[in-house]
Amino acid sequence: MEATAAPFSSIVPSAQSLSSIRASSPNSSFLFRKNIGNANLKFKSPRSLSVRSSSNSDSVVTLLDYGAGNVRSIRNALRHLGFSIKDVQTPGDILSADRLIFPGVGAFSPAMDVLNKTGMAEALCKYIENDRPFLGICLGLQLLFESSEENGLVKGLGVIPGVVGRFDSSAGIQVPHIGWNALQVRKDSEILDDVGSQHVYFVHSYRAIPSNENKEWISSTCDYGESFISSIRRGNVHAVQFHPEKSGEVGLSVLRRFLDPKSQHRQKPMERKASKLAKRVIACLDVRTNDKGDLVVTKGDQYDVREQSNENEVRNLGKPVDLAGQYYKDGADEISFLNITGFRDFPLGDLPMIQVLRYTSENVFVPLTVGGGIRDFTDASGRYYSSLEVAAEYFRSGADKISIGSDAVYAAEEFMKSGVKTGKSSLEQISRVYGNQAVVVSIDPRRVYVNHPDDVPYKVIRLTNPGPNGEEYAWYQCTVSGGREGRPIGAYELAKAVEELGAGEILLNCIDCDGQGKGFDIDLVKLISDSVGIPVIASSGAGIPQHFSDVFEKTNASAALAAGIFHRKEVPIQSVKVHLLEKGIEVRI
Repeated sequence: MEATAAPFSSIVPSAQSLSSIRASSPNSSFLFRKNIGNANLKFKSPRSLSVRSSSNSDSVVTLLDYGAGNVRSIRNALRHLGFSIKDVQTPGDILSADRLIFPGVGAFSPAMDVLNKTGMAEALCKYIENDRPFLGICLGLQLLFESSEENGLVKGLGVIPGVVGRFDSSAGIQVPHIGWNALQVRKDSEILDDVGSQHVYFVHSYRAIPSNENKEWISSTCDYGESFISSIRRGNVHAVQFHPEKSGEVGLSVLRRFLDPKSQHRQKPMERKASKLAKRVIACLDVRTNDKGDLVVTKGDQYDVREQSNENEVRNLGKPVDLAGQYYKDGADEISFLNITGFRDFPLGDLPMIQVLRYTSENVFVPLTVGGGIRDFTDASGRYYSSLEVAAEYFRSGADKISIGSDAVYAAEEFMKSGVKTGKSSLEQISRVYGNQAVVVSIDPRRVYVNHPDDVPYKVIRLTNPGPNGEEYAWYQCTVSGGREGRPIGAYELAKAVEELGAGEILLNCIDCDGQGKGFDIDLVKLISDSVGIPVIASSGAGIPQHFSDVFEKTNASAALAAGIFHRKEVPIQSVKVHLLEKGIEVRI
């Protein structure tokens, strides 16, 4: 996953190897980033290195993890397939690898900086030049090209002709490109043999375009406003723009094909051909401790999670890891964990929640989002933790995206007052380091009815259905602290501000609709999804499959999320998808 904002801001020690850097700090992911501005990077030609085959067993795969973000998912996928992992510590480890996987994450410029400073770039080029088994993932594909326009024109490894550029949002597409899309396989790709007509998962803002100069490398393309390169192959060298470790069983088949080309495993043929970006169906798990101290999945009624009984206990709908695993099997396109009491306590002190994420990521191979309490914090001992450190722990524990709620509201308020991006908010820091595609902003608004659009200084809309007293207009007031406190900012204003500050996606809730089962707030979803250029996830109110088709047909929402109807088994995920297919809406099956 490549970043879409400024380059990483932490400092790369210039004379240390990867092993010594990692040994010196448990937070190694911060030590591999350096603000190098827009300078072009010089790359030494691979003239004196030799490649030799190692004596590793067939069950070992070498992984180039240079510390720029979360690669737990690819590690878990490899172990799930029965392979052990050898981490690259020196350039020599690359040259001696029997097979090498490079799961690039972060931004192009600082990634090249790390590769050059550590001698990895030269070793990679020599390894690829000798046609050794190689698989690059996402940024691991982009770095093979001559250069990238991300953060200025920066030189890449120069293996493949072409320049990596940003998607053109003026073409009417939402950027980042997030979700499950279809491939157009051009030639014998070998590792894509089992993909066929199925969707795979993408999350990126930059892409490489096919040309006469690089056409011999291209094994598949994908359409998103334009045709871009989704995979390459030449001999034993492969790279993919999508994330096989997050593409479910079909993604695992891609990894299996690379690791064991002679494998006879075949995916079940699909009756329906994937043709474009699919609408996503997301399962959400609201997680908190109950009164007995157990971590449980719960669900609120307008954010009230306690049973209406004499005991008034927290509603218990199951165990988080078990439910997440079941939803993965049922076909959920993503799974979102929300620590709904995270605003009260220090999130890194919530070890059970971190363990839930780690255990879930071992067997769930679709994207995982986690939210709740991601902010700067000082613990009881006086130790200060930045929001970046908090997010880093979640990423290292298996999260693909983090969701920011209250802290994003405060940041947007300050930005709207001053008009200045300080770069200090959690939203700005995390998106700068991990890319905006890794940051979701969760908006928790409630309807406030007014008699006239000029009654308040916020965006007011005419309602499709009048209010309880016949009101024709309303604005949507944002809240913090789990909906407990209203703030002087509307959902429209907040959405516009957080997009400017670096959010890559918006999770749009509605307190009025939460737990009611009467459908999403179409007026609200349409307002926000028409106003921003990033994907919007509709949330709150789903009760029947038709509510999903309604929100996709009437708004520009990219995804729809539900919780209670899935937890209580009132509506299976597959029933929702079958209904959407019947309505002619593209989904992943």
